[in-house]
Amino acid sequence: MSSQTDNSDLYFVQLAVGPMGNLAYLVGSLSARECLIVDPAWSIDGLLEQTEQDDMAVVGVLATHYHQDHVGGTFQGQHIEGVDQLLARRPVPLHINRNDVEGLTRITGVSDSQLAVHEGGDVIELGAVRVRLLHTPGHTAGSQCCLAEEAGKPAHLVSGDTLFVDSCGRVDLPDSDPEAMYASLCDLKELPDDTLVFPGHLSSPEAYSTIGAQKRSNPFLRATSREMFLSFMGY
Repeated sequence: MSSQTDNSDLYFVQLAVGPMGNLAYLVGSLSARECLIVDPAWSIDGLLEQTEQDDMAVVGVLATHYHQDHVGGTFQGQHIEGVDQLLARRPVPLHINRNDVEGLTRITGVSDSQLAVHEGGDVIELGAVRVRLLHTPGHTAGSQCCLAEEAGKPAHLVSGDTLFVDSCGRVDLPDSDPEAMYASLCDLKELPDDTLVFPGHLSSPEAYSTIGAQKRSNPFLRATSREMFLSFMGY
């Protein structure tokens, strides 16, 4: 799906990729004709073909976290194409939170010289669009969401495996932290209600939502205490 509105500079495309319900994104500026590819995996040809069809130059790659279904690598004996194949064709910076650098380089084989390492709060500017990086640990230590902001328009949140539509990411993996996930979801609840939410996986029939709607319907955002959230997660 594409999310462009009249008088907006935001270029935003959601693309379903792979057999695990993954969603990849193209986020950029129509005036600058530049975009980032967020979580490129499974179909590098398809992602690049979409940018070429839309006459957009790829100026960076952004990983919400380092898991293979989002950045490529070997998973359960299957090779998933991802950032290494993309960077071989488009030598652009790969934007990653510093806490996920070790996992990303181990999983994908990309070198440190290919990375643009970030802290939470860093901003990537593309034309009139600001892509603000929100550090949201919990699923991994370096999980990050990207918030595409444009003056006078609702922001677009690409929430990776932190916040899903009516659900949230797993916290039972080796690098997960359920208490950090609770804190991250509390932070996301503070975003304006009209913020559009675009998750890293299809977890419901709806491919996107809003923060306001999720505060009403998502049980993990409705949890009123850390203890309640942990009980929902089986702790």
